[in-house]
Amino acid sequence: MIHKFKLGGFNALLDVNSGGVHIIDDLTYDLLDNVEPPFEEKCPEDVVRKLSKMYDSKDIEDCYEEIVSLYNDKILFSEDDYEKYALSAVASPIKAMCLHIAHDCNLRCKYCFASTGDFGQGRMLMDYETGKRAIDFLIERSGDRKFLEVDFFGGEPSLNFGTVEKLVEYARSQEEPHNKKFRFTVTTNGVHLTDEMIDFINKEMYNVVLSIDGRKEVNDRMRVRVDGSGSYDRIIPNFKKLVEKRPKNKDWYVRGTYTKYNLDFSNDVMHLYDLGFDQISVEPVMADPSEPYAITEADLPRIFKEYEILSEKIQKIRDEGKFINFFHFMIDLDQGPCAIKRLRGCGSGNEYVSVTPDGDIYPCHQFVGITEFKMGNLYDGTFNEEMKDMFAHAHVYNKPECKKCWAKFYCSGGCNANNYIYAGDIHNAHKLSCQIQKKRLECAIMMKAVKMLDSAE
Repeated sequence: MIHKFKLGGFNALLDVNSGGVHIIDDLTYDLLDNVEPPFEEKCPEDVVRKLSKMYDSKDIEDCYEEIVSLYNDKILFSEDDYEKYALSAVASPIKAMCLHIAHDCNLRCKYCFASTGDFGQGRMLMDYETGKRAIDFLIERSGDRKFLEVDFFGGEPSLNFGTVEKLVEYARSQEEPHNKKFRFTVTTNGVHLTDEMIDFINKEMYNVVLSIDGRKEVNDRMRVRVDGSGSYDRIIPNFKKLVEKRPKNKDWYVRGTYTKYNLDFSNDVMHLYDLGFDQISVEPVMADPSEPYAITEADLPRIFKEYEILSEKIQKIRDEGKFINFFHFMIDLDQGPCAIKRLRGCGSGNEYVSVTPDGDIYPCHQFVGITEFKMGNLYDGTFNEEMKDMFAHAHVYNKPECKKCWAKFYCSGGCNANNYIYAGDIHNAHKLSCQIQKKRLECAIMMKAVKMLDSAE
């Protein structure tokens, strides 16, 4: 399988199974529209005749020979070596947990998938005992895995920060007895961050996700406080302080959401960059199409163009010798994730689970509140191993649309929650998400390929 596309004045060719990327000329690009394996010894006469209206016949024949040579060397149209890993996929020990420390929030974001923080289950905070049981559950279910991850999530974790501190202390006390090492993450809207919270976060949290949508008018249209006022002016100083004090060896990024109201979201990325934030993620809202802010297929041409604009802006910054990292343009054309990671992505419901304030266990934070996906409860000791096994086998070869898609080894079948919520089944591709993801991948591939080409020259 191959995929080719034009972007930024270049022609790119991706060999899907090997991951090889080639910058090709117009003749090769057009010829590949007309030939495919099994190849004949010479270029078919009808193809030569068709393309000779634009290209020299001898050049066409030479180009054909080169394509055949690349095919014989298993560089183009390479065989799929991944399916064998999918067929042997098994349930894995749990290594990561999203701990819903607060089903409450000090914002009322209009696009919030979590019903403004309570996930439709009523506002509540996780107590220490439930959190302790969750840590014990993760240790027990982690098998031989040494490194475990806990993401303090909400709602807004700062509303229950005392419990966060106590749970970090408890988890640290369990590391040596169980030969484990915890990595903590916190996701915060920044409204109630204090200096003491910032210091604790920068000491203990391996990663920090800072939620902001970009320009003041964009952020304050959707991310409003309980009284309806905007949050931008409150959170920017807090985020700047956290980032300025953050150790260089610890991760962080600002994460925004773009909607129909700001399809010029490259300006929000640049706004965040100009504020001093150089680790940035801005993602499309996923919502019922009837919502006024929802993105629909009619918006895709504008969104695709905006990603191209964004890639150009980012490349210009890098050409000036400056640093910026846009989360969705991160791609590794050399090694990439391991085979299993490529096939089933984030590991929701298998390697990764979420725990609510009352101890319910779900496949991930986006499934919380969907009763048919409740996997168990920490207090009654239940855990649905059959559901875990189902998620373990939710890989790209068990998703019909994904199996034949060129992007499958990069998106790993997409988000299982979005697939279920918007396409009816975790095995069905959510096409809107897919199309946006594929455009981002094309931009990322082209940026990396052109950089490698420049280096070679």
